[in-house]
Parts: sequence; structure tokens; C-alpha cells
Amino acid sequence: MQKPMNTRNLILTFLVLFAISLWSQTLQPDPQLAGMLKSIGSEVNGKEALDFVTQIYDRDRWADFAKFQQSAAWVLHTMHDIGLHDIEAGSSPADGVAQFGFWTMPLAWDVQKAGLEIVDPTVPPDMRVLADYSKEPASLIMWSGPTPTSGLTADIVELRPATLEALKHVDVNGKMVLTDPPLDLVQRGALKAALFKAGAAGMISYATENSKLVDDHYWMNAWGDYGWGFTKQSSPLVGFSITPRQAEYLSNLLAHGVQVRVKAVAETRYYEGNYPYITGKIPGTDSAEEVLVLGHAFEPGAQDNATGVAGMLEALASLQRLTGAGKLRPPRRSIRVLVMSEDYGSSAYVATHMDQIKRTIGAICVDTPAGPYDQTPAYSFGMDPDVTRSYQDALVMRVAETYYATIPGRFPRWVPYRQRSDSYLSDPMIGVPTNMLIGSNGATDVHHNSADTLDRVDPHSLRDMSVLLAANLYWLAAASDREFPWLAQITVDRAIANAGRAAEPHLDRIADASADALGRELYAGIAQVEFNSDRDREAVLSILRLASAAARDKVRQQLEPSLQDITRVADEQKLRVERAANDRAQALGAAVPVQPTAPPIAPARREAAQIVVRRKRFGPVTLDDLPLAEREGYPGFGGNPPPLPLVLWCDGKRNLAVVIRLYELENGPTDFDFVGYFRFLAKHGYIDLMPAR
Repeated sequence: MQKPMNTRNLILTFLVLFAISLWSQTLQPDPQLAGMLKSIGSEVNGKEALDFVTQIYDRDRWADFAKFQQSAAWVLHTMHDIGLHDIEAGSSPADGVAQFGFWTMPLAWDVQKAGLEIVDPTVPPDMRVLADYSKEPASLIMWSGPTPTSGLTADIVELRPATLEALKHVDVNGKMVLTDPPLDLVQRGALKAALFKAGAAGMISYATENSKLVDDHYWMNAWGDYGWGFTKQSSPLVGFSITPRQAEYLSNLLAHGVQVRVKAVAETRYYEGNYPYITGKIPGTDSAEEVLVLGHAFEPGAQDNATGVAGMLEALASLQRLTGAGKLRPPRRSIRVLVMSEDYGSSAYVATHMDQIKRTIGAICVDTPAGPYDQTPAYSFGMDPDVTRSYQDALVMRVAETYYATIPGRFPRWVPYRQRSDSYLSDPMIGVPTNMLIGSNGATDVHHNSADTLDRVDPHSLRDMSVLLAANLYWLAAASDREFPWLAQITVDRAIANAGRAAEPHLDRIADASADALGRELYAGIAQVEFNSDRDREAVLSILRLASAAARDKVRQQLEPSLQDITRVADEQKLRVERAANDRAQALGAAVPVQPTAPPIAPARREAAQIVVRRKRFGPVTLDDLPLAEREGYPGFGGNPPPLPLVLWCDGKRNLAVVIRLYELENGPTDFDFVGYFRFLAKHGYIDLMPAR
């Protein structure tokens, strides 16, 4: 017999439903944040931020390492102008061999000039020049190999489809190969390497992520044989990127039997150089701890990622002015900004500054466009992975909701964790809760395209970005023991909504389940609610990270009621699932009460309980030093499933069966071969396998 709910449980159940629906109807400003946001909003200058975008874009759009150095010098100068402290201009080696995490650093690469034009037959003037680096840098594939100084002249042959199998049937020796190479990085690299080995003069790519951009060049920055960056193992094939309209014209000529001959010039060079990074901070007053905002430069798009860097600089410039004028009190913890190359630069920085990273209590990663204000939704935030769920997820959303409460018709969103850009600092081996600020390019997606230009950047969107960044960074940096009760409460508020979200899909499945499936669906629903509850309890306990050592025991006691509330709400959600299963059973004439039934263990996974995975390095296992032919079908960087979530639950203590269960509770059921994958990684020395005890 089920017990009747008491008044407190009824209230908590109501709050679950209320929290799920309320935010989608209206946003209520939080009085704890409204004053701070008003001060920051009055100081942030969208036009200044847009000027920052322009300066970065004018340098980074050339996409070679000489310009990257110029861009870094400008960022360094600007940090000094802003008034930041402890500014450091450093670098990681761009030598093609060094590794940080599992990233193999690419070689440096510069361009003097490059172009591609049709020399035969005579074609309309607007089709003669297919690529001109001096006018459009994206028309040259990044890390393209060089031609002879005088250039090369070759016939074009089309490879369709762009596969290794199709290549067996096409003579590419001495030819420029027109093709649509795979967007999958390792498949593209393998094809490029095979073309070089077959004697191709070069590749003319018409790959694009958006076929509607018919007159724009896709910026291809993955030219390594095994994945992304060009390393010392990579093949120096010449490469150009042409527009979809140009590609259609060439394909039609070739289809009608016309011999097309082009002249290619690419004065490029590979060398052992460096990837720069620049960092500075607003110093804290009484703590060695830091808060970090990081985002990558050194890509050619105005949106990707000049806006992100500009938003970070504007956020810190505004906070520096506000604290300097006494409008905000100086923060207790330092606020650090880091501008570096994507993944390569951040992994090198983390690896070489681990003492500092261990003092970092939270971070925000910015790889974020600022599209037209009337065409884009409000910003979204990517959450922490469940393995390190923290209070910060609740904080970033409460800040965003308070900010957008004053702007009619705009609602912030959140999205579950997925491997994005440099947000991997949430990895337990690094241990920094990290949210991702996510925007939209607007009505047209211009990611990695020459269409990603300054005219698409909106200063209003930049202003929103800068305010949201500044507010989150400042709150984290200024937080003291006085704010802990409020922080615990908003974390519980989010946990209440999370509890309902955890149960809802299972309630839907139970409503349609057969009698035979009810036990399994009930088991799955209870497991999901309990998993979510465990994660939200950890989010509350993560507040202890902010407490001083002397106050930690006291704060832990203060958090106990919040932990009990989360457990109580989870119990109510489990009761909902149980009632739904029993109601369905009664409707089907099946036995009541329904008993939870664990699913059978798949034979392929039975040995997982005997294995413990010990990771050797932080971050994703990229496999960027392993050829496609040796990967046995397992994913590297950019693969599916993404490699980072596969290892996040591996702590050297949990057996692999437990890891798989936790992974699936977070990401959903999968038939991925975990045992085979980790044995493959161990065989190549990426991890160690130990017997479970």
C-alpha cells in the first residue's frame, strides 16, 4: 500500500512541475544578481567590442602563422591597454611532433602567395580565376603544400565519390583532382595521403558545410594525414578550395568531355615555429584562486572566433573599469583571460600550467558567434558533463535568466554537455567546472566559410555576450561564504527541474509499454532518476570548492537540508514512475505491483566487469598519430561517438561495466563496443588496463 504524501512532499512535487514550465513563459530577475547586472550592463560597450572584432579579423583571416603572431601581438597590446595584470605572451611548439594531452602539435605554416586559374579552354572571365589567396585566403587549404616557384600546370580529373575505393579506378598521376572530400577528418586525411602517394599534383576541393553559400569558399583547416593539423608525418599535397558555383561549372565541362587545364601557384612553407597564447588577469584581493575565461583565436572567421575573443576582452575591460571606479568591489579571486589556438593551445597551456589550473574554481569557454539580433535566439549555455556536474550550471542559467528578463521576447537556453571546442576542462583529470557560451550564426550558417565576415556581426549580440561573460566571471570571483545559501538554493531549484526531466521520457515509454516490457521500463526509469539525483547532490556539494578550508565543515552541514531536498524530490519522481507502471499494468490486466527488472547483460560486455581503465593523459584520445588503416573502426577526434565522453567516467577505480552503465545513463543506450575499444587503446599505449578487484 502506498503512503499518502505529506505537505512538504506535495510542495516539492508541485515545484518540479512549476520549475519545468515557468521559465518558458516568463523570466523573473533574481534580486541577488539584478544590481550587479545593471552595473555591468551600463559599462559594456558593444561598439568597442566590435572594434576588437575588426582588429582580430583583419589579422586572423589570413590563417597563417606569421599573421597569428601579429594577432597575438595585438591582443597583448590590448590587454595592456585594458589594464590587466601579470600579462604573459607565451607559446606552445608548432613542431609537428610535440604532444599535450593526446594532441599532436601541427607544424607552423606560412603563405607568400597562392592562386589557381583555368588556362585552357577559354572560359568566361568570372570563371577563369578559381582561387586567389591575396583576395580570399580561404581559397587556399590551410597547410597546403607548395608548388614549384614558377607554379605547375596540370589537367583536372574529377574523383566522385571521394573515397579510397573510387580512387583505385581513376588515374590521378600528375593531375589536379577535383573532388568533394569527406568532412570526417580522418577519412579526409586518408584520401589526401592516398592522392599524394598516387602522384596527384594537388586537390581542388568543393567541400562545404552549407551548399547555399554558392559563391563562397569553405575554409578547410584539416590537412593532416591522420586527422586535423599537419604534422611531420603528413603529406604535403597542394590544395585549393573553390566555391560550389565554380565546382558545378568545372564538373559540367568535364562531364561533356572538355579537357580542362589549370595553373596552380602556392608559395607556402612548413617550419618548426610556435602557436602563441596570451593571458592576463584582474588580480584577486585575498585568494590565490582564479576564475578563467578562455577562447581560441587564429581562425579566419569574424564569428569564429573573433567575436568570442572580442567578447572576452570587452568583459574584462568593463570589469576593470567598474572595479577601478569603485562601482564594483574588487573580486576576491583573480579573473583570468586566455587567448590561444583551439585545442592545441589550450591543451599545451593546461599541461604546462597545471598548478594554476588546480587553483581555478570555474571556467567559461567562448567559441561563440554574435549574429544579427533580430535573427538569432538568445545565447545558450552548454552544461558540465554529468561526471562533474556542478553548481555552476545553475549559476550561469540564473544569470542569463535575470539578464534576459529585461529584454522582451528573448529566452536563454541550456544544452546538455557535448565535446565542444576547449570546454574539456570539466574532465575530472583537470577538474575545472566549465560551461560553454553558445550562439548562432544567424539565418545562414557560415561556419568555416569565407562568408563569415564582419558585416554579419551585431554589436547588440556582442554586448549581450560580454555582459553574460562579465557577470558570471565576476560573481564567481567575488563569491564569499555569505552567498553559499543562495547558491545552494538555485542549485536545488535546478535539481528539482532536472528530476522531472529525468522521469518524463520513462513515463512516456511506460504509457506505451507492453506487459512484458513494464518491469524493464520501470527499472530504467528508477535508475535514471537515481542517477540524476546522485549527480545533483554532487552539484550541491561542489559548492564546498568555494569555501575556505576552515569553513568547509560548517558549510557542509549547511548544505545538508539541500541534499535532503534533492533526495526527497527524487523519491517523489520514483513514485511517479512506479504509479505509472502499475496503472499501465492494471490497464493491461497484468500483475500489480510491477517489479523492476534489470536488463540481461549482453555477452559482449560480460568481461567488462573484470576490467579497470587507467587513463594516462587528460582530454580526448584523438588518435591523431595513428593512420586510418590501423584504427580498427574506432573513433578519433571528430569521430562518432566522440572520444572524450567515452573516457570521462574512467577513474582508475570503477570497473568498465560500471563505466558503461554511467555512460549510458548520461548519453543513452548504445551498442558501442566498449571492451574492444579500450583493448584497442591499451594495445597502442593510450591507456592501461588493470584487473578489477
